[in-house]
Order: sequence, then C-alpha cells, then structure tokens
Amino acid sequence: MSGKVPNGVRLSSLIAPAFYPVFWDIMDERHTYYDLYGGRGSTKSSFIGTMIPLGMMQDPDANAVVFRKVASTIGTSVFEQIVWSLNQMGVLDDWKITTSPYKLTYKKTGQVILFRGLDKAKKMKSIKVARGYLKYCWFEELDEFAGDEEIRSVQQSVLRGGPKFVVFKSFNPPISKSNWANEYVLTPKSDALRHKSCYLEVPPDWLGEQFFNDAEDLKNTNPRAYEHEYLGNAVGTGGEVFDNLDIRPITDNEISHFANIYMGIDWGWYPDPYHWGKMDYDAARKTLYIYDEFRANKMSNAETWNTLVMKKGVTGSDLITADSAEPKSVADYREYGSLCRPAIKGPDSIRYGMKWLQSLRSIVIDPARCPNTAKEFTHYEYERTPNDEIMSSFPDADNHSIDCTRYAMERVYKRKGQ
Repeated sequence: MSGKVPNGVRLSSLIAPAFYPVFWDIMDERHTYYDLYGGRGSTKSSFIGTMIPLGMMQDPDANAVVFRKVASTIGTSVFEQIVWSLNQMGVLDDWKITTSPYKLTYKKTGQVILFRGLDKAKKMKSIKVARGYLKYCWFEELDEFAGDEEIRSVQQSVLRGGPKFVVFKSFNPPISKSNWANEYVLTPKSDALRHKSCYLEVPPDWLGEQFFNDAEDLKNTNPRAYEHEYLGNAVGTGGEVFDNLDIRPITDNEISHFANIYMGIDWGWYPDPYHWGKMDYDAARKTLYIYDEFRANKMSNAETWNTLVMKKGVTGSDLITADSAEPKSVADYREYGSLCRPAIKGPDSIRYGMKWLQSLRSIVIDPARCPNTAKEFTHYEYERTPNDEIMSSFPDADNHSIDCTRYAMERVYKRKGQ
C-alpha cells in the first residue's frame, strides 16, 4: 500500500492488507457507511482509529464523534485506541489530550474528536463543535446498542451541516444469528460498504506468536467457539431450527436461470398476516432459493389475488399450493382464475415437511426481496424448558413464511425417496 502520514510513516505499517480496499473506497468517497465486523485480532478498530485522525488532518473542516453504548467503557477502548494510532503515526504531540471529558484536539486547527456514551441518549442533542462539522462518526461494539432505531436517531442528530460524512460501525458478531447487528449487516444498503475480516488476514508479527497459539488451541479443543470468536461467524446458540440458512442477495442473473418455480400461500387476515412466497428448488444441489414474497393484513382474497397478478406477475397457469385450512379462500382464488390447490395435510405432515427443509444443503433467502421470510427463518428457534433444555417440537408462532414454504414444496418432499 502506498502513501504516508504527514511525518513520513508509511500507511502499510498501520493498516492491514485486508483493509486496503476499504481505505481506497473512503479516499474515493464512494460510500457514507462503513460496517466493519469480524473476529478477534482483525484490526478493524485499529483501522478506524487511524482513518479518523488521518482524515481530519487532511480536511480542516472535519471533526469526529465516537460512541460507545456505556460511557464508562470509553477510556479503555475507543479513546485509548485513537491515542495509540496517533502515537503510531508519530503525530501524538500535535494533539491535545483531555480525559474529563474525553476529547482529542488537533492543536494546529482546533478540530476535535469527541467521545460519548449512549447510556443517556438525550446527550446527543447537545453535541456542537466550534469549527467545521462532524464529518466522522464511529459506533464501536455496534451490537451493544439498543438497535437500528437508536443508531438512526443519533445519526439524524449528528450528520448535519456538511458536504460529506463517513460513518463507521464495528463489532464482533454475537453468537446468535438473529441478533439485530448480525441482521443489519446482511440487509442490503446502497450507501454502505460491508467488510468482514479475521486475524488470518493480519501480518503475524502484528499480533504476536501467543495470539496465534491461543487461536490454534481453541480451534483444536472447541471448533465452534473458535469459529465464533476468532473467525467472527455467528454460529448460533444451538436452538435454531434451521442451521442451513444462507441469507444473501439473489442476483437477477441467478433468477433468470431458475427453472423449477414453486409458490405457496399461508392465509391470514389480522393479526396473522396473509403470506405468499415464490421460490426455486435445485434438486441436484439440494438448495432452495426464496426470492419473492408478498405479505398483507386485512386484505380480501380478491385484493391479494389482484396484487399477485399486477405486481408479482402471477398468472392463471402458475400452480400455487395454499393452506387447506381455508377451503373458501382456495375456492375464491380458483374462481378468480388461479391454479390454486389446497395442501394435502396428513398425520405428522408438519414434522415431515420441517425435517425436509432442515435436510437441505442450503436455504438461500434474499433479505431485500424477502425481508419477512429472512427474519422469520432466522429467528425461528426451538422452545426451551424452564431449565433451558431444548424441546423437540416446532413452535407454532411467527412462522407464516415457513408454513408458506412447506406448502409450496409439498409436492417435492412428498415424493418417494425424498
């Protein structure tokens, strides 16, 4: 990596190779949001702690604010990290250090890096800087915050009065796949760059031999913990019904090659919703692709059918398998011209259908095209006893898209040999 900081220190000695593409993306001003996540020792915090003061020293109007959920953690984490970065760059003497409250001031211009805790979120309304604007914003340990709504509220208060903003969000993925931060980085956002990294992409001498020895020891003794802690993967709590999910964008090119299309409906009114889903099944690879959905409350059968025709491109020749518990709704759809048929339920049909879904190599769900489906499949967990033991039965709640998928795929998994 080429480039130097003001006193001649080479950036390649401060930024790990895995972050070179992110560095150039920031330099080219291609995104506003930079969501960096991964395992221990990935140096994501070091990268952010370097980029913020480096960017400020190149832009005299730029200031920064750094957030932790709990204010008492600032001194031993983000504040210490940026001070370390300043020292590594050889520019620490150019900055004034204040610890009560925590603040770093660039002596040459008066620009500041402020530090705030969100344990009292109303503090955000009072953030002001004497010169320029708050160009940089960093949320460290993103998963510790209350959720996306809290983050948005802070951003609305902070990201004002400037031509360009850079917002960093960093965290080690929590073990639960349904944690809001894990879901956040899987949800497509056009103005965000998502970057995952781990210690294996860092020069070994930066971390030291002991770090790698500890990682290898955990890998041999507890592979699951190693995958979570060091590789930064949300491996799950063990109670997830589906451990074969692949939540990712499904491209238009992939969809153009789909040849085995299935559709299902789970009837509903309110509070239970009506849910229609569309999917493709690749039998050779045992992979199910769920790439379209429609969900509604308090819509008549005629209205939902018209929506499928007008907005989803459904025709009268498309076979739809629907919940047989509402024969009138099935009959309505057939009257409208739909090739709708009731699911053939029988003894143990739920368990059999669920086991078939669990047996697939992968269930790919596009979170942008199918947000409700992605959320339900990800959150669906076995119930537990008061002693926290996992029960084997499948919970009958918040599973409308799952039931819809079972109905749609019924004629596949009911075949002999499936």
